[in-house]
Amino acid sequence: METQHNSTEQALHQYKIGMGQFEEKMPQLVSTFNAFTQECFKEGTLSQKQKQLIALGIGLYSQDEYCIIYHTKGCLDQGCSEEEILEACGVTAAFGGGASLSQAVTLVQECIQELKGTTH
Repeated sequence: METQHNSTEQALHQYKIGMGQFEEKMPQLVSTFNAFTQECFKEGTLSQKQKQLIALGIGLYSQDEYCIIYHTKGCLDQGCSEEEILEACGVTAAFGGGASLSQAVTLVQECIQELKGTTH
């Protein structure tokens, strides 16, 4: 990958380690945040698959590499095809322009290729 991470899995691992360290220092905040996000991403009128696609788009728009990686994995875990993921990236690029598209054509595609072997 051409990011600060050596691999998608390493980035996910670094996020988990960082969250664990933060949780040791701020347990109530992390517990509340986790409960909130679990509620946001549970199956509802929108499926978990749709919610992951939305989250990926927001991650792309906000240029948050960890969220891009995390939600690309979430999309794959929820059964999204590569075409669905890339179409969501295209919609995001309609709002976020070149910055969003540059993450889609690099980081998202790299994540899909790396994670396909480990998630499916």
